[in-house]
Amino acid sequence: MAQNPAAVQKKITVLNQHNEKLVGVLHDTGSVEIVVLCHGFRSSKDFYTILNLAVAMEKEGISVFRFDFPGNGESEGSFQYGNYRREADDLHSVVEYFNGANRKVTAVLGHSKGGDVVLLYASKYHDVHTVVNLSGRYNLEKGIAERLGEDFLEIIKKDGFIDVKNKAGDVDYRVTEESLMDRLHTNMHDACLQIDKGCRVLTVHGSADEIIPVEDALEFDKVIPNHKLHIIEGANHCYTSHQAELTPVILPFIKEGLQKN
Repeated sequence: MAQNPAAVQKKITVLNQHNEKLVGVLHDTGSVEIVVLCHGFRSSKDFYTILNLAVAMEKEGISVFRFDFPGNGESEGSFQYGNYRREADDLHSVVEYFNGANRKVTAVLGHSKGGDVVLLYASKYHDVHTVVNLSGRYNLEKGIAERLGEDFLEIIKKDGFIDVKNKAGDVDYRVTEESLMDRLHTNMHDACLQIDKGCRVLTVHGSADEIIPVEDALEFDKVIPNHKLHIIEGANHCYTSHQAELTPVILPFIKEGLQKN
């Protein structure tokens, strides 16, 4: 892939299945192939890890699209705590949009919750054969008590919702019973078994991830049929001090997928 200094960034809006506008930025190098990047929980397309990867791929002549899920960033819709499968459907709307524009989405990458979303996507749609799971969570029953308190199930059954507040005591977001159940009933183990053997999956995880333990990456490695695992030593959940180590791991994997297409 030749260096492409003439890449253009343009804002694009895609309608999802619920008629909500998903806003994204296309880093267009002119390549037919596109890599789609998915942000994590309460994040956006402008999260620095997503942005840095987009720029690195753009420099290699690869077109990239990064977008906001509903209720995040600039996209329409309301923020929901669960919605893992619905976000996989949102991603499908994005893939369909580019297919309709005579482009081809050849790889999807997601960070954190986005990592789960791209794996769920691969388990359901079978049309993108290079998938990168950056710090996704294997067991979605875990990590809830840290955020909502140990007695979250009793509270949500009683009140129907839990308001998560910030340090100032203001409500950051509301967790509804429906969205909590959606998360609890999303089984990543079963989903991973549905991923085609022809789909190449790379899982990258930091050994010092303080939000999702590195053990989750090892679990993915056991069940995904065609899987490569890379642990970045000392990296936390957002790769704060390890940004430079991501590109040399992820870029060759994506390029290999492009050559296979």
